[in-house]
Amino acid sequence: MLGATGTIGQATVRALVAAGHPVVCLVRPRAGVGGRLGREGLAQLLPGAELREGEVSDPESLARDGFRGERFDVLVSCLASRTGGPGDAWAIDHAAHLHALAAAREAGVQQVVLLSAICVQKPLLAFQQAKLAFEQALVDSGLRYSIVRPTAFFKSLSGQVARVQQGRPFLLFGDGRLTACKPISDDDLGRYLAGCLSEPERWNRILPIGGPGPAITPREQGEMLFELAGRPMRFRQVPVALLDAIIGTLALAGRVLPALAAKAELARIGRYYATESMLVLNPATGLYDAAATPSTGSDTLRAHYARLLRGEASVERGDHAVF
Repeated sequence: MLGATGTIGQATVRALVAAGHPVVCLVRPRAGVGGRLGREGLAQLLPGAELREGEVSDPESLARDGFRGERFDVLVSCLASRTGGPGDAWAIDHAAHLHALAAAREAGVQQVVLLSAICVQKPLLAFQQAKLAFEQALVDSGLRYSIVRPTAFFKSLSGQVARVQQGRPFLLFGDGRLTACKPISDDDLGRYLAGCLSEPERWNRILPIGGPGPAITPREQGEMLFELAGRPMRFRQVPVALLDAIIGTLALAGRVLPALAAKAELARIGRYYATESMLVLNPATGLYDAAATPSTGSDTLRAHYARLLRGEASVERGDHAVF
């Protein structure tokens, strides 16, 4: 198992262990956001799994510290680049996965379950292109594969909960109806990924997947939050043109300062998610299709928001946080 320390990775490990699979996780000596978790913390985070310390981006460490010359049946990867920037994306989403695929084959692995992303349907960004490049390498490998492309995660839609609790307006790009998604929880997605090991109908397929219920727009997310918080609805609309101006300014300044070029890429990622739906894309029409986006699980965004507002849950959003 790669990428076990992320929230989706943790949920997938829980599901695999619950299903009776012996699970070996390759983890960094210091993992988690900011590397704050040591071995003891990781053991508490991933109960029931064997932890092996190594560096996933180092092919020698993958073989020596991860596979250790042993035989394995399946490689499961929830590994993803932290920021989505070009260098990080090609190093992790592509190169590290290629190294892992080669090491897995040497270890006798016959099946690979890969967590990808639904946004690769319209690859305008470096991390999407890197993910697609590895997806193709996996398809061409001859191994049994399941490429899972989830829609929006609960944690990515939770950045404005505190704003609403503080009585501040909910921020919308455009009118808040430009995009829609079928949010999926970590646990529902983890169970779906674990199910790919034993469900033949999920083999050798690319699998878009969302959570239960109809697609929801950002405005509807805000309305839900205000209702649950018992506060009057307040929205502030941010023009998409403002994002374009920010991207242009950062890109221009980035010709001199590389750090600003990286920020320009992050702004491009933000614009993408502000203007593209996380639903199945109909290639014939070029339109996103909620009805064609499969659903799984039972966890709802509404229940998740309610738990956050009551203080019964928290969300760790890490390097991808925007709001």
